[in-house]
Amino acid sequence: MFVVSQLHVVPLHRRTVAALSAVSLVGVIAFFWPFFVSPQSVAADHATDAPWFFAILLPLVVGVLLAEISDDGLDAKGVAMLAVLAAVATAVRPLGAGVAGLEPMFVILLLGGRALGPAFGFALGSLSMFTSALLTAGVGPWLPFQMVAAGWFAMGAGLLPQIRGKAEIAMLMAYGAVASLAYGFLMNLSFWPWALGDGSELSFVPGAPLSENLARWFAFNVATSLGWDIPRAV
Repeated sequence: MFVVSQLHVVPLHRRTVAALSAVSLVGVIAFFWPFFVSPQSVAADHATDAPWFFAILLPLVVGVLLAEISDDGLDAKGVAMLAVLAAVATAVRPLGAGVAGLEPMFVILLLGGRALGPAFGFALGSLSMFTSALLTAGVGPWLPFQMVAAGWFAMGAGLLPQIRGKAEIAMLMAYGAVASLAYGFLMNLSFWPWALGDGSELSFVPGAPLSENLARWFAFNVATSLGWDIPRAV
């Protein structure tokens, strides 16, 4: 069995940073484009096509990122650890299926990203979400969004300040709670623009002021999924 101290944290070389930046940029566009389109834009006319477009694009970008991480120094032990942690995360994900919002796999993503760095964390998060989707029959146009959001969750843990002791535990608990809520909000954003149609107080309004759509998105989260997001955060 490997211990963390014997592993080399995946370094953030230029190509790794570039790859992480590229996939994150695509992810930001994939999630947040509805806030910046006008009613007359092509994007608004073809809003329902967006998930399929990004469902094809995002796995390709994630694949490039994983290749860059491997090329930049993820040795055999690191690859083995990535596979083991992804397998454990995959195995525990179904355990939360019957309990509202509880997702124990996020504990593994949090600790893996914290111990082995942001690049490893992103790889772990995206790979774990992909393999667990195969196990739970959760493959669909939502999967690339889940992969990127889970990757961000674990990557963020690796970017936290390097402190030790009780302060580190408190920091990880606070980060885990906030980031888990953010994950749920992001996943809602991936389908909210076309989920309710027109006329609802919670509906997305193309071309409306940013503040109005943000308020509608927040209200949609509170009304539909906050009861699931809070147990995940806890």
